[in-house]
Amino acid sequence: MAEEEVRCPECSTLRPDPSKPCPACGAPPIVEGEHRQREAEVRTEDLEPYVTLRYIARLFKILAALMVIMLIGEVATGIVTEGKAALFTLIGEATRLLVLAGLMWGGGDITVLLIDAGHDLRVARILLGRINAELHRKNESGK
Repeated sequence: MAEEEVRCPECSTLRPDPSKPCPACGAPPIVEGEHRQREAEVRTEDLEPYVTLRYIARLFKILAALMVIMLIGEVATGIVTEGKAALFTLIGEATRLLVLAGLMWGGGDITVLLIDAGHDLRVARILLGRINAELHRKNESGK
């Protein structure tokens, strides 16, 4: 009678023989009637939503794009009304607006980086809490 394939509780790969260590991750054999859950993964609902920071990141990037659009309009208007005489003034304005637009875009990227760092920190705290709980459970059962 062939044994039924089961999924490894550690890595979720199919294990042809659950009575032997997992060939993919080396997890220990599964004892009949043992029900272990995968506690190492972090669910989406465990992460805090950073809604406000996401809006701020979008706002920075939209403002940067609007500045570039305004710059194009300013250059076109200056050349049409003043011609070549406005060239040096437009170069100075273009430099200023491009630097400011770059800073705004960078602010949006930094905000996204803060969101990612917050998620990483939250995941680390959740996983450390789970490891701590598992260690306490093992200590209690070993006494």
